[in-house]
Amino acid sequence: MRAWLFQDPKQKKLLGDDAPWCVGYYDPDGKRKQQSAGAKSRAEKLLRKIEGELAAGVYQSRSRKTWKEFREEYDAKILPRLAIKSQLSMKTALGHFERIISPAKVAGIKAATIDEFIAKRSGEPGRKIESTVSAATINHDLRHIKAALNVAKEWGYLPAVPRIRMVREEQRIGQVITPEHFKLIYEAADKARRPELSQCSAEEWWQALLVFALTTGWRIEEILAFKRDDLDLTTGAIVTRAGDNKGKRDDTDHLPAAALEHIKAVVGFGPMVFEWPHDHRTLWTEFHDIQRAAGIHLPCRDADKHKCGETCHVYGFHALRRGYATLNADTMPAAVLQRKMRHKSFTTTLRYIGLADKMKAAAEKVYVPDFLTKAGG
Repeated sequence: MRAWLFQDPKQKKLLGDDAPWCVGYYDPDGKRKQQSAGAKSRAEKLLRKIEGELAAGVYQSRSRKTWKEFREEYDAKILPRLAIKSQLSMKTALGHFERIISPAKVAGIKAATIDEFIAKRSGEPGRKIESTVSAATINHDLRHIKAALNVAKEWGYLPAVPRIRMVREEQRIGQVITPEHFKLIYEAADKARRPELSQCSAEEWWQALLVFALTTGWRIEEILAFKRDDLDLTTGAIVTRAGDNKGKRDDTDHLPAAALEHIKAVVGFGPMVFEWPHDHRTLWTEFHDIQRAAGIHLPCRDADKHKCGETCHVYGFHALRRGYATLNADTMPAAVLQRKMRHKSFTTTLRYIGLADKMKAAAEKVYVPDFLTKAGG
């Protein structure tokens, strides 16, 4: 028997039958342990729990497991199974948690610990000048911390995952590119300097990327990971792979004729459709330079929260994805839009659709700017 009930002889001699009951057992390392439970009924319940944990192989010495030991074990067993981007996000979130809280024992992490983290993290400088860390960033950290604590509980290091109160975020959609601005940016692509490729000009490359993004709704990371083998230049069929998209599943789609013609102009002999032989930061810099050449100067919606910089007044790549969602919300069934956007939650799709009356039955027709379908476009 690996666990048993008993009363300490010294306590028994002192208190008689009122002496507290204890559970004795041998842990997985063969060390003898005991826990006082008080009444015999409570001791019997504790005994069954410990026996179950020992039998299932999930018992751990909760009170002694340090956060450092847990992190080493988590990083070795769980982290490598996450996607590369998720690994980085997890390390960053747990790094902030350790820097702010300096946790000692895993079992010592309570709801108050999480609230302390939120309070201190909220007051730290944000990415923008004279700003503080946003609610979205804090919630991003909290989701990763909660995921790690769930593992700690499963491993028996934490009796229960403490309640985590997410920070209230403004329910709004970011900048959505307008058809008018898209046309201006498309035409200003002739000012682009990069990429320098043999098969096409920088202007052709950027125009193809802009049209592809607006007519597929793909994220910029998915676009840059798009492989030549996943493109059929005859039918316009395209595939995004599970390892390259946030939805973690292979998805197929078809390009409108105007988008396909743009793609044909930039495809080379390399493995990628959109070859970008520069760093990621340069991609964003070039995109912003094109917009400034187009005369784009957006009002900053958070001007009262930080000191505005140049990037406050131009679109990010995600604005093209939002444009795809909003421009097609009226003509595409909601379920189809969710599938194409690869949203895990239907609620996210509804944010783009707006009102329930927009979920009307309609033909699956992708929006293409009028100027692209005209002769010579």
